[in-house]
Amino acid sequence: MNIQNLKPRIAIMNAVHDLPVLVARDEGFFKDEDLDIEFVTTPGMAQVTTTHLVKFDSVFDRPLDSVYNEGGIDQYRMCEWGIMKRAVEANTQHLRGRKIVALGASMSKFAIAVLPDSDIYEPEMLKDKPIAVTPNNGSHFTTLKMMEGFLAPEHVKTTGAGSMPKRIEALRAGKVAAVSLMEPWISVAQKMGLRILIESHSTRSEAAGDDLDGKTLAAMFRAQARAAKVLEKDPTPYIHYFIAETGGLLEPHEFQAWRLLHAPPQPYTRERFDDTYTWTVKWNMTVPGATYDAVVDNRAWE
Repeated sequence: MNIQNLKPRIAIMNAVHDLPVLVARDEGFFKDEDLDIEFVTTPGMAQVTTTHLVKFDSVFDRPLDSVYNEGGIDQYRMCEWGIMKRAVEANTQHLRGRKIVALGASMSKFAIAVLPDSDIYEPEMLKDKPIAVTPNNGSHFTTLKMMEGFLAPEHVKTTGAGSMPKRIEALRAGKVAAVSLMEPWISVAQKMGLRILIESHSTRSEAAGDDLDGKTLAAMFRAQARAAKVLEKDPTPYIHYFIAETGGLLEPHEFQAWRLLHAPPQPYTRERFDDTYTWTVKWNMTVPGATYDAVVDNRAWE
């Protein structure tokens, strides 16, 4: 297959997840790989302009998933566990199939924050108290990962409160005890004086349909790997993507760029699948019975 004749449609959502794709686009790295990419922007929970009401009853109703299911995009990335859930459950719901095709380039930072005058000073003090997340997305999964070292599962309480700015509003209104945030909203929270209790990196996974061949995916991942090297050297020329997501709430010098972490995409191993899938099933976040061979396809490295 001649990758020059392909025009893969790639999703772009939140900069914290997609910055290597944006950099590869801006610096011409995809073109250097003879790829003609169509970039499809979908609403994300980081944008201050996101006004859609995210449906929580099914992840497949959300904007990015709907576009994928309707054939509008061919490849996308989000939190590792979110991709796992979608890859496993798409088949059971008879939706457009997708496979995990790589461990992604962005190790997005998430943090749990409380009000500055809160009487909560450590994660275990959130016992039975509501933490605002995006259900079945990165903030949800990473919050559980961070909290399970401090509290038994039955005492970790998460709830939906909308986008990043909406959940900060809910926190300030006293509707929740804490919020789970990603950049640039961790930086916004710090500017507002919120107290950061705990934070952790969370790796993306890359998903694609069976119609996107391994040679094309390999070229896409090489471009992202080049972008990761650029970002590790100096991310400041690309901070404007984060600033734009805040709608003027943050100045460039106020963004905490030290939280950014990127690495070349790599194959998704059987051991990684076993560990992550078992953890996801333990939290009742996806259906049991899936297998590595049915969910993962490392064709970019074959």
